[in-house]
Amino acid sequence: MTLKICVAQLNLVVGDLPGNSQKIVAAARSAYAEGARLVLTPELSICGYAAEDLFLRPAFIAACDDAVKAVACELTGLKDLTLVLGHPSGGDSRTRSVAVQNRHNAASVLCEGAVLATYAKRELPNYQVFDERRYFTPGQGVCVFEAGAAGHKVKVGLLICEDAWFEAPARLSRQAGAEMLAVINASPFHLGKGNERELMMRERVQACGLPLVYAHLVGGQDEVVFEGHSFALSADGTVAARAPSFVEDSFMVQVTRTHAGLQLAGPVTPERSTEADLWDALVLGVRDYIGKNGFPSVILGLSGGIDSALVLALAVDALGKDRVRCVMMPSPYTADISWIDARAMAERLGVRYDEISIVPEFEAFKASLALEFKGRAEDATEENIQARIRGTLLMALSNKFGSIVLTTGNKSEMATGYCTLYGDMAGGFAVIKDLAKTTVFRLARWRNANDPYGTGSDPIPERIITRPPSAELRPDQKDQDSLPPYEVLDAILERYMENDQSIEDIIAAGFERADVERVTRLIKINEYKRRQAPVGIRVTHRSFGKDWRYPITNRFRA
Repeated sequence: MTLKICVAQLNLVVGDLPGNSQKIVAAARSAYAEGARLVLTPELSICGYAAEDLFLRPAFIAACDDAVKAVACELTGLKDLTLVLGHPSGGDSRTRSVAVQNRHNAASVLCEGAVLATYAKRELPNYQVFDERRYFTPGQGVCVFEAGAAGHKVKVGLLICEDAWFEAPARLSRQAGAEMLAVINASPFHLGKGNERELMMRERVQACGLPLVYAHLVGGQDEVVFEGHSFALSADGTVAARAPSFVEDSFMVQVTRTHAGLQLAGPVTPERSTEADLWDALVLGVRDYIGKNGFPSVILGLSGGIDSALVLALAVDALGKDRVRCVMMPSPYTADISWIDARAMAERLGVRYDEISIVPEFEAFKASLALEFKGRAEDATEENIQARIRGTLLMALSNKFGSIVLTTGNKSEMATGYCTLYGDMAGGFAVIKDLAKTTVFRLARWRNANDPYGTGSDPIPERIITRPPSAELRPDQKDQDSLPPYEVLDAILERYMENDQSIEDIIAAGFERADVERVTRLIKINEYKRRQAPVGIRVTHRSFGKDWRYPITNRFRA
C-alpha cells in the first residue's frame, strides 16, 4: 500500500464559513480513521462556490483567511494527514480595498497545523455561468507536494478545475516532479457534463502520462447544481474509480506504487441515464434551495396539466409529502378532467390539496373594468387577469404560511413569452425553467416508470401526459393554437438560443421559414418578461439566466 486518498465530495453552503469548516474537518477526521492520508476538498470549499460579489468584500476574504487557519489548527494532531483546502486569497485582505490583481482562486496544502503551500488557479473561466475574471487574477506558478506516511510518499501536482482543461498546467506539474495529478473542482452541472469531464481528463492524462484524481463539489446553489461524480483515471485514461452523483460521499481511491508506476483503484459507480441525472439534478436543486434558504415548505398551483404535475412530483421527491401543498384554482374554462386529474395526482402523492375557485374574483375584475373595456372584445387581457388572480392567491397563502411558491413554467414558455407577468410567473423558485416542453413530457414518462426516492410509483395520471396542453383561459384553448408544435418549437429553440445558429442556418436544416422567424421573434421580444422571472434550476449548457445576457432594448433582428 502506498497512499489512500479521500475525495471529500461535500455539499457546502456559500458564506457559511463555520459550517463549511466543521464539515471539512469532520470529513478529514473520518477519512483519517479509515486510513486516508490525503484528503481533497472541492474548489473554494471553505466559502462555497460561487460566492460572487462576496469576493469583493474585504471582510469576506479576511474571514476566509481565518477559516483556513482554523481548519489547519483543528487537524494538528493527525500525523501525516495532508488536506487540500480550496479558498479565496489575496494580498492584505483586511484593508478597505482589495485589488482584483491581488486576489486569487486558490488552494492550500495543510499538514499538521501548517500551511505547506498555496497554489493560485492559472486558468480563469469567463463563459456560460462563470465570471472568475471579475473576481480573480490568474496564478503563475505550480504546486507539487508530497503526501503519505514516511517511506510511502507520493508527489502530487495540484490543479484547480479549469487548469486541467489546458495542456500547460499538467505538463508543468510533471516537469516539477509530480507523479500524479489532483484536480479540485466546482463545475456546474448540465446534461452530459459528467461525460465531457471524463473525456477531457482522459485527454489530459494521456497527454502528460500521469494518473489523476478529480474531486468535485455536490449540491445546489441558487440556479446551478453540482453533481459530484468525482473520479480517478489511470495514466492510460481508463476509469479507475467513480463516485456516485448528486450525493455527498467520502470517496476513497487507493494509490499503489508498482514497477509500472502508480496504479489507482476504487469503487466504480455505473454510468447513469440522461433522465436519471436530470431528475436528480432537479430534486437536489429544489431541496437545497429550500433547505439552504430556510423555507419550511412549498406551495404550487396544480392545474391538471403536465407542467404543474411534474413540478409536484419533483417537489415531493425533494422534500417529502408533508412539506408540499398544492392548490387547484379553477376558472370558468377549467375542464372537468382537469379537476379529476389534479385530485387524482394529489391523492397518489399524499400531499395537501385544496380547491379555490377564481370565478368570483374574475367576475369582480370584469365588473370593475366594464366601463373601461366597453365595446372591446375579450382577448388576452381577460386571460391574463385569470392568471394574475391565481398568482395573487398563491402569494397570499405564501405570505400567511411561510411556504415559498414554486412556479411551473417551462423553457419553451419562457422563450416565447407564453406566460403571464405577475400571474403564472409569480413565485420564488422556477423548478423547470430550463426544461423544454418536449423534455417535460419525456421526464414525466421516466418518473412514472421509476421511483428513485420511494415516494410512489406512477404518480402522474396518464391522461395528464397524453392530453393536448392548454392554459384553459378561454373556451377550447390549446397551446398549439398560439405556438408551433412543441417538437418544432423546441428544436428551433435549441438551435437558436442554446447553440447560436443563425436563422438562415436553421431554415437550411429543414425548418419552415415562417416557424423559424416566428419563434425567434418571440424569443427576442420577450426578454423583458424573462428578466422578471424567478431564479430557476439550470440543467442545459445555456439557460435563461446567467448564460443568456441579451439587452431588453434591442433592434438587432438577425
